[in-house]
Amino acid sequence: MNEEEKIRILMVDDHQIFRSGLRLLIEANPTFAVAGECGCLGDAAQMIDDLRPDLTLLDLKFEDGNGLDLIPKMAEKTKLIVLTGETDPLVHEKCLKSGANGLVSKEMASKELFDAMTCVFNGEMWFDKGLMGKVVRELTRPEGNGTVDLEVRRIQTLSPREREVIMLVGEGLKNMAIAERLFISETTVRHHMTSILSKLEVSSRLELVVFA
Repeated sequence: MNEEEKIRILMVDDHQIFRSGLRLLIEANPTFAVAGECGCLGDAAQMIDDLRPDLTLLDLKFEDGNGLDLIPKMAEKTKLIVLTGETDPLVHEKCLKSGANGLVSKEMASKELFDAMTCVFNGEMWFDKGLMGKVVRELTRPEGNGTVDLEVRRIQTLSPREREVIMLVGEGLKNMAIAERLFISETTVRHHMTSILSKLEVSSRLELVVFA
């Protein structure tokens, strides 16, 4: 693979040693190339405009701000994976709702990061199963039995086909890929998605991923 065909990565993290190690890992993989790196949020938006990376890896904690605040703006211009050591599931939930395409723990093996980058570059979504599990547990943690009962009732309204669609959405598949997997038309998938969002009372695909 020549340089022009590689997936170009921008790293945004305030730890120089971490960025150096990540650069070595990325450059050792023939699929990816490091387009650039920066250690503060103040430079990140401009670097995205200047470098136009295929994908950006973003940490959340910086001396000059919170990476979470920059996600909506960055997500408009680049595919985005939050690569973080943050363990708070509520923060992870905010990342999803803010527009991140992926969420990976810094504790994961490099292979999982490469898998995540490939999936996100190809238009899918990727969320570390361990982190997502914490998000789901937090979102479904009952403040009383009524919360769980209400969710159960919503789930029971789903048809078998709608449940299949939700499972594939949870895997990060887009409508076209879901249609191909289930041997139905993309229009039918869209109809299922409209019904699912209404029945589960969620407003977006990201919220559905969390629910799934």
